[in-house]
Amino acid sequence: MQFFLYEIVARIVAIYLCVDSSRKLRLGLAERKIKPFNADPLNWFLDSFLDPSSLVVHRDTAPIRYWISIGIEITLLVACLIVAIFGWWHDP
Repeated sequence: MQFFLYEIVARIVAIYLCVDSSRKLRLGLAERKIKPFNADPLNWFLDSFLDPSSLVVHRDTAPIRYWISIGIEITLLVACLIVAIFGWWHDP
């Protein structure tokens, strides 16, 4: 029973992240700007005090950082699609 609940929760979270990532990716490609992913919780806290417009990477001014952020979003989208379709493998 517990494994079944893990499957359901993993698929729901994967579908949510897939939708969120695809929306962010679509807007990033259409508007030519994207907010890059930051994995450091300390930076999340410090970035909350900054101007939101300074956290955005524009394609024309920083193309390498822009395409790296787009690549991270594509990787997240593919990983979430795989989990949403095939589920989460959990060895008992």
